[in-house]
Amino acid sequence: MKTYSIDLRKRVIEACESGTMTQAEVAERFEVSFGFVRKVLTQWRETGELAPRKRGGRRKPTFDDAAVRRLRQAIREHPDATLDELARLCGMTCCRATVHNTLKRAGFRRKKNAAGR
Repeated sequence: MKTYSIDLRKRVIEACESGTMTQAEVAERFEVSFGFVRKVLTQWRETGELAPRKRGGRRKPTFDDAAVRRLRQAIREHPDATLDELARLCGMTCCRATVHNTLKRAGFRRKKNAAGR
C-alpha cells in the first residue's frame, strides 16, 4: 500500500481545522478513508508531525546464523532426530514448525523412515 503525500496530509488537516466540514466530508472530498483522516488528525495533534509513520518490520528470526550452524551440526550427528529433538540439541525453545521452516529454508529435506512401513 502506498503512503499518502505530505501535501495531501496538509490539505486534509487544513480542511478539518477550518471547521466548515466534518471529518467524513473531508474524507469524501479528498477520496480517502475516514480512518485515514482520523489517524492524520490524531498524529498531527499529538506530535505535530505530518510525515507517515514507519511501517512495521519483520520479526527477528528465531534461528540466527549461529543457531542454523548448530542445527546443521545436530543433523550431521543425529540424522534420525525428530524436530523436537533437533530444537533441543540446538539449545532452542521453539515449536516444531519453526524448526521445520528453518530446515526448509536451509535446503534440508526430511525423509520418512522406510523401516516404519
